[in-house]
Amino acid sequence: MKRLFLLLLLATPVSAQNFTNGSMQSTTTTTTDINRTIATEKYGGDYKGWSGTNITPSGPIEDGSTTFSITTAGDAFQLEIVDRSAGVIETIDITESIQQTSTTTSLSVFSQ
Repeated sequence: MKRLFLLLLLATPVSAQNFTNGSMQSTTTTTTDINRTIATEKYGGDYKGWSGTNITPSGPIEDGSTTFSITTAGDAFQLEIVDRSAGVIETIDITESIQQTSTTTSLSVFSQ
């Protein structure tokens, strides 16, 4: 049995390849998906104020009982009163979806 195995081993042709030149190409594709939300809150202090034309206040704006009257009856008038508490005065939410695909191709050429 040992002799038969040795005979088969010696009878098998040995293949040795010698490359003289060749090339290899590789391609890699990468996909990236980014989903994000940017949340912004703006804060402000408390503020009380008024502005207007043809208007006369009865006292300071900080006094809760202040009244406003038209200075010249019959003329146009405008009144704006702002009374804002301290805290968040504006909220902004920005949602983004970013998709990126990159492809890299590599070519190697060799020779002896």
